Amino acid sequence: MGMSVGNQGLQSGRRRRRRKALMSEINVTPFVDVMLVLLIIFMVAAPLLTVGVPIDLPETQAKAMNAQTQPITVSVNDKGQIYLQETEIGLDEVVPKLEAISKTGYEERIFVRGDRTADYGTVMRVMARISAAGFKNIGLVTLQEQDS
Repeated sequence: MGMSVGNQGLQSGRRRRRRKALMSEINVTPFVDVMLVLLIIFMVAAPLLTVGVPIDLPETQAKAMNAQTQPITVSVNDKGQIYLQETEIGLDEVVPKLEAISKTGYEERIFVRGDRTADYGTVMRVMARISAAGFKNIGLVTLQEQDS
């Protein structure tokens, strides 16, 4: 029995390696995962960002109003500070700023939010200035009274 060195030994050392074809598809699974996480975060966080001025609203038995558009909100806190949306302004600045940001002119819906411990005179002065300027759709914001 002799040793025969054949082509087997040479072939194993010289095996041809095929290169795999490059994949030209984009893997969107990680992208979709990130988007779903962001969607959930924004869905949870959005209701917390609706009103930036903390006001303790009084309770009444008034019915809720139907609002198709987002109204402009003027708030008066317990210290007598006046806010337009979330920006603090002075009493003299209320009308010029409302005129500047109202999209439909004097037909714009304006909600006045007054803290339950706010000075009644301050809330009325704000409403009187808005009304005297010609705005017609002014409403007071309250909470629905709870039956106990």
